[in-house]
Amino acid sequence: MKIKWITLMVMAFVAMTSCDDNTDTLGNSLSNEVDKFTIITDTFLVSSRSITVDSVLSRNTYSYIGHVKDPETNTYVTSNFSTQVGVTERILSTPLMPELDSIVSRDVDGKVMADSCFFNIFFNSYKGDSLNPMKLTAYELKKPISEGRDYYSNFNPEQEGYIRTDAGSIVKQKSYTYQGLIGTDSVYAVSIPLNDKYIDREGNEYVNFGTYLLRKYYSDKDNYKNPYNFINKVFPGFYVKSTGGLGNMGEVMITTLQFYYQAYSNDSIVTGSLKLGGTEEMVQTTNIVNDHKRMQMLAEDNTCTYIKSPAGIYTEVTLPVNEIKTNHENDTISSAKIIFKRYNSDDQGEFTTPKYILMVPKDSMYTFFEKRNLPDNVTSYISSFNSSYNTYTFNNISSLINKLWANRGKSEDWDKVVLIPVAVETNSTSSGTVYTKVSNDMELTTTKLVGGSNNSHEPIRISVIYNKFKK
Repeated sequence: MKIKWITLMVMAFVAMTSCDDNTDTLGNSLSNEVDKFTIITDTFLVSSRSITVDSVLSRNTYSYIGHVKDPETNTYVTSNFSTQVGVTERILSTPLMPELDSIVSRDVDGKVMADSCFFNIFFNSYKGDSLNPMKLTAYELKKPISEGRDYYSNFNPEQEGYIRTDAGSIVKQKSYTYQGLIGTDSVYAVSIPLNDKYIDREGNEYVNFGTYLLRKYYSDKDNYKNPYNFINKVFPGFYVKSTGGLGNMGEVMITTLQFYYQAYSNDSIVTGSLKLGGTEEMVQTTNIVNDHKRMQMLAEDNTCTYIKSPAGIYTEVTLPVNEIKTNHENDTISSAKIIFKRYNSDDQGEFTTPKYILMVPKDSMYTFFEKRNLPDNVTSYISSFNSSYNTYTFNNISSLINKLWANRGKSEDWDKVVLIPVAVETNSTSSGTVYTKVSNDMELTTTKLVGGSNNSHEPIRISVIYNKFKK
């Protein structure tokens, strides 16, 4: 008890001495902290150039299909896509279809059959002339496009051996114009009938593809338990290729595979159907075909720099980190602002100006997307296009400057960043708007920025504000 009493007395004494009644320094603690610093401003020149990219990570909300001419390169850009369809994870005790005995649609042998089946492609939007005739071809995949790996826009299912080519496989062409697809709800949809004879991979013959799907369900309902089972045991998916037409690029919102049948319901015969959907939760890939040689020729124009998607050109920026930090090693960089001015656009055809560009270190231009990173305002930043000023502005990249300085010399490109066109998804919160997904932009976008080694306009500058502690 005596030891405990002594301990309490010592603690009380420490507390009393900590609350010093001396107010000599009280004014300092309440005065403006700015008085302790000298504010220094400076500007530095920034160099830039265009670099080409062979392909980009194909992990997007939407897929694309079409064929357009790029007026800047006088070459063509073609987009194709693959998609899986399936069912969501479900409990087998919950019926997906009516009982087998209630199916009215039967063939001459009494086996269940589908009345019809359709593969539908729904477009979110398109770029081009709505009257331009286009043509696509849907191919059946012979095996699933595997999960667990990254697919880039140069992945071609045809060249990689994913297309089923034996007799009886699905190969369906469809011609369309976007004006002809506009419905009452402004939904653009291509519907491809799959009502011809179908032969599965084991050689079994069916009156149509819907009948195959129907019988696979009743032969083993586990086939429809989840997306994995359906894709691996029933149907791996489609590869959709642009095979005709020019001047349109469609943004694919969703694909569905739907078959119809007749069944008894409350002593009446009704038409039933099952719709299987393809969404971004399943493996989807977009294959981009363009002329990389002409892209390289455009990138070699040193009077400006370019940003171009899909899978085209980025602007590489060399930040003057050494100049910014030299003689300021102990100072705090409170702001580092850089503005990229855009040339007024010429004829861009179906291409539009990128809405968002991402700034990341060059060493991270691929891993940023592979790791599903989001902009952290430390090593990655997003700027939106300001149409009023025709600029992209990064208001404060001071944290990036410090990071690059800390890693100086660790790689050849340690002081370089790239500007990449991106598609973003956001959520609004009480504290503001937050990014929830950032992916490579697969839309047709292009812009020309002031810069390059032979730039004849006002050079790119970075404006820096330092806080220097007063000695």
